[in-house]
Amino acid sequence: MTLLAFLSIELGPARRSLLARYVLAHGPHDEDRAVVSPPTPPDARHWLGTDVQRRDLLSRLLHGARISMQVGLGAEAIALALGVAVGALAGYRGGWVDAILMRVADVLLSLPLPILAMAAIAMFDTRSIVLIFVVLGLMGWAGIARLVRAQCMSVRSRGYPEAARALGAGGLRLIARHLLPAAFAPALVAATVGVAMNILTEAWLSFIGLGVQSHSVSWGRMIVDGQPELTVRPWLCVFPGIALAVTVMGFVLLADGLRDALDPKTRMATHTTSS
Repeated sequence: MTLLAFLSIELGPARRSLLARYVLAHGPHDEDRAVVSPPTPPDARHWLGTDVQRRDLLSRLLHGARISMQVGLGAEAIALALGVAVGALAGYRGGWVDAILMRVADVLLSLPLPILAMAAIAMFDTRSIVLIFVVLGLMGWAGIARLVRAQCMSVRSRGYPEAARALGAGGLRLIARHLLPAAFAPALVAATVGVAMNILTEAWLSFIGLGVQSHSVSWGRMIVDGQPELTVRPWLCVFPGIALAVTVMGFVLLADGLRDALDPKTRMATHTTSS
């Protein structure tokens, strides 16, 4: 899916992607004038059919992966950076710093992310993909921060960070060399799940009209465009819905695999139970 997102980046003066140039017969915005009565079902010319504007659904489906991956990865990169920084600071300093940061995290965790993102994005007249993943990233760091804080406080209680401090290690070195390595695995697993949640949130925002611009291809926009034809031409909604579900499931399974690979205790417990 990441490869598809790369191939669907628009290049050159004609603004056509590598997929549209060398792989697919039609671009995501090309209208096939040979189609008489759109939308048409899947056939040999259009493997997934066409929409009401004679555009090839397979091409739009593959190009829609770019928006989903950009939003999912971009937003989670911001959330991961903020979550690690806030969690490490709270776990290292403790006291009133920890109390204030965790109360802010509690407020964010108590609010539904899609509704909060909808309210924030609706404040802007023009919406871009950068705005969407910045908003999602700024609102999705709280869970990662709590995980990192818990791991840092657990490491602090073991005593060897204090020994490193006695040997002259500064605060930044103590965090980077002793506290954060213990928090790497749970933070990475949580971030992988967060990518899936960001993709779902972007599709939901596009479905209600608060996603990317109308000329951009998005799975959520494809679903809402095909909604009026759902009962008679279900492929207009079913194919982007399947792509969305498979992508989200893939990231969830990836997170589960990362947890098993990065946490030896979990892997040993799994093997013991199965045997």
